[in-house]
Amino acid sequence: MNALSAPAPDLAAIKTRQQATWSAGDFGRIGVRLQSVGESLCEAVDLQAVDRVLDVAAGNGNASLAAARHFADVTSTDYVHALLVQGRVRAEADRLPITFEIADAEALPFADGSFDVALSSFGVMFAPDQPRAAAELLRVVRPGGRIGLANWTPTGFIGGLFDLMATFVPPPAGLRSPMEWGTVARLEELFGGDAAEIRTTRRTYTFRYRSAEHWIEVFRNWYGPTHKAFAALDESGREVLHATLVEFLDRWNRAGERALCIPAEYLEVVVVR
Repeated sequence: MNALSAPAPDLAAIKTRQQATWSAGDFGRIGVRLQSVGESLCEAVDLQAVDRVLDVAAGNGNASLAAARHFADVTSTDYVHALLVQGRVRAEADRLPITFEIADAEALPFADGSFDVALSSFGVMFAPDQPRAAAELLRVVRPGGRIGLANWTPTGFIGGLFDLMATFVPPPAGLRSPMEWGTVARLEELFGGDAAEIRTTRRTYTFRYRSAEHWIEVFRNWYGPTHKAFAALDESGREVLHATLVEFLDRWNRAGERALCIPAEYLEVVVVR
């Protein structure tokens, strides 16, 4: 069967598997360490205290919390209920008023133009139907509003990690890589027709761990894609994956033998509707 006759990927089935992946482990233990990205994203979109803000695929609420600290009216959404519960606990601890709602990034339950700003920090980029997810972001933001995204790049650390994991657990056939959201070309394809402006800035988030073994322990237990990859392999495969990750992490580490310090490039994006 050639590429022209290959069946289209079953996006509904893929989404169900993805939801199970992100529900595995406990992404909140990873996500909470990315709080600085949400703060930077709010500055990038020039968030105002009067803005109505939607955080899409919010996880445990980094961008939601950042926006609420600016006195914006914030709605935080995700399709993993447990992560929204964690976001609510964090908001209550900081005494920040945020509305939490289960929602699919590809079918947002909000009227056209309901928000001044839509945010997504390493979230919407993983939606299997990329054009539909982009169209939903554009739909719910008013004309003149802003969409702020933080997307891992294909050439950065996380892009390399996903390439490595794909050699052990291949992704679904026919699915565009989520890392394409970290490229200007794909952003132009997804948003260019409806955007007054697209601005991008390359930024770095630094992962800081005690060692490669410490990173693997945390990500194997708590990060859904890594957790699922180890679970899908037999004991021999898990040993090979572990050794391959150690080698990979050592190549990226800039702290030498003392600790693990890995710069991870991401693209900070502002789309003006």
